Amino acid sequence: MIIGIIDYGMGNLFSVEQALKKLECTVIVSDDPVVLGRAEGILLPGVGAFPDAMELLNQKGLSEFIQSLPAKNIPLLGICLGMQLLYEDSSEVKPTKGLGLLDGQIRRFEKGTYRIPHMGWNRLEFSHIPYWLDDVLSDTHVYFVHSFLAVNTNEQEVLATASYGELDVPGVVGSGLITGMQFHPEKSGDFGHYLLEQWIANVRRNSND
Repeated sequence: MIIGIIDYGMGNLFSVEQALKKLECTVIVSDDPVVLGRAEGILLPGVGAFPDAMELLNQKGLSEFIQSLPAKNIPLLGICLGMQLLYEDSSEVKPTKGLGLLDGQIRRFEKGTYRIPHMGWNRLEFSHIPYWLDDVLSDTHVYFVHSFLAVNTNEQEVLATASYGELDVPGVVGSGLITGMQFHPEKSGDFGHYLLEQWIANVRRNSND
């Protein structure tokens, strides 16, 4: 089975690529929509600023490619900044339109009784079990590093949150075949590995349907 990782110039892709290979996937890393079109599942990673990422995706024709995936019945997983790009817009640096695949906006953490960025291990609480997840393990700690979060979201699209100060931070989001994880599953120990494994298993089932 082939998983395509979108390489648009932002983020270290090595760790997630190696994690996928350990799950016996053939991995394509590319910025070419034609090449990525061979994949049965697509992963959108990212580290950095939202407007820079969207500019690169738009320049390379990748925005249209990503937005076309639901109609093609191709599962999509956005990680960290990749999850944030799935939303309608962001205020990071300057107002920037996102991919618009999920309802909501990306905004900076407001000053509160917590440190910014939200960095370190935190526990996920699932309000809706993703269709691709067979079960939730007893230890759901995952590793976060971010200063912006999804707000004004559709509660049906927020599948799991992490408590941080007085906030419930969206950690796993999704709609249909679109999934986002604000944390780094490839750096999140056993539970992160389990989530990737479960998502990959669903891609495999989807490709066989």
